[in-house]
Amino acid sequence: MTLMAHHILKCPACDSYSLHEACPCGGTRVSPKPAKWSPEDKYGAYRRKYKEAQS
Repeated sequence: MTLMAHHILKCPACDSYSLHEACPCGGTRVSPKPAKWSPEDKYGAYRRKYKEAQS
């Protein structure tokens, strides 16, 4: 028996959750989890500059 790991996905258009990528509203569901944090983050300075510019 093979067990397959499924992760919950969220549609950014209608905020619904499911295990399927396709959403009935026509959107595509994506993973709601943030990227893993690393102390050796090569792009952290760029991400912070971008976030500050968006504010």
